[in-house]
Amino acid sequence: MADDARLRTVDEHLSLVLSGVGSVDPIELTLLDAQGLLLAEDVRADFPLPGFDNSAMDGYAVRAIDTRDATPDDPVNLQVVGDVAAGAKSISGMGPGLAMRIMTGAPIPSGADAVIPLEYTDRGLARVAIHRPVRTAECIRRAGEDIAAGEPALGAGAALGPQQLALLAALGRDRVVVRPRPRVIVLSTGSELIEVGRTPSFGEVIDSNSYMIAAAAKDAGADARRIGIVSDDHAQLLDVLESQLLRADVLITTGGVSMGAYDVVKEALSEIGTVEFCRVAMQPGKPQGFGHLGNKIPIFCLPGNPVSSLVSFEAFVRPAIRKLLGKRQLQRATVQAVALEGARSPHGVRQYRRGVLHREAGGGYGVAFAGGPGSHLLASLALSNCLVVIPEEETEVVIGQNVTVMPLLLSNR
Repeated sequence: MADDARLRTVDEHLSLVLSGVGSVDPIELTLLDAQGLLLAEDVRADFPLPGFDNSAMDGYAVRAIDTRDATPDDPVNLQVVGDVAAGAKSISGMGPGLAMRIMTGAPIPSGADAVIPLEYTDRGLARVAIHRPVRTAECIRRAGEDIAAGEPALGAGAALGPQQLALLAALGRDRVVVRPRPRVIVLSTGSELIEVGRTPSFGEVIDSNSYMIAAAAKDAGADARRIGIVSDDHAQLLDVLESQLLRADVLITTGGVSMGAYDVVKEALSEIGTVEFCRVAMQPGKPQGFGHLGNKIPIFCLPGNPVSSLVSFEAFVRPAIRKLLGKRQLQRATVQAVALEGARSPHGVRQYRRGVLHREAGGGYGVAFAGGPGSHLLASLALSNCLVVIPEEETEVVIGQNVTVMPLLLSNR
């Protein structure tokens, strides 16, 4: 247990969290399953790209020297001795004074050293009139000009987007070794909670936290699943968590971590001795729990109020997920914005206020607060698109002041 007499700073708690998060073993996936992940191996080209000299245009394969005197008024006429289509498996060669019709991507016939595009010809079938000279190698894609055989194609750590997957496919790789999406298991605790779809009776609350946090984990790049609600029962909580240890790279609970008499998460996990509960100098989200279960599976115990839960996720869990993914940028990027209204903040506490961020006419950002500081205000949370971060040393934000804003953009990644 941490010493409750002293608040841990946000940066201290984040440092502790990141030091307690290791890595997930690389796995081999098909290309489309690997999209958005980081490569965990170096990939070299087994063969060149392009694999053969081919035409960059629809036109005629020619010898450049045969076109040197061509002009629009006095075109050079060459005999057309064949066609070369894309995908041709074999082609005949050609000699001086001859031409072959050729399609884009088709192999260059031996004897030819250039391609004259269709638009500079009369498009003849038996003979073709060429209206300008063509340079040697013009409109020819040389074998290996993109990448030569044996050259590095992508290095470990490369992010796999559509263009990287295209290169891997072109190099004949249908599977690659990547840093996988961490498996995140999310559950909500509380005897007052009921599942979505039921009508709450007096004293009951529909569980929204597990949906919110599972969605936030997916947005951070994880493979997230919610396993529903666990009541305020010591043994049941431990049984459920234990049942998920082989399925999870990260466990997340929400609720039951404050100072209340029935905060079962804090009570149960404190007995295991691997989870530490503390208070962090932040608002909302002061009560936090972090540690490990089983074979060093990280577990985050977040507060139960929805705003506190999401702020805690953004501050601590999202950076941990991104570390597991191998990302360099662990935290969301921030921007500076002009405050459109004032606010107060406790001294010594980093406050996170919901906000609505927008572009001003001059190109900068402006931000208005969404709802009050209460950590239960879910409707105003849904209207927000950012968090305004008020530093520990500031106690007041005045209208017109520049403030630090964390845009809550989807998928960042």
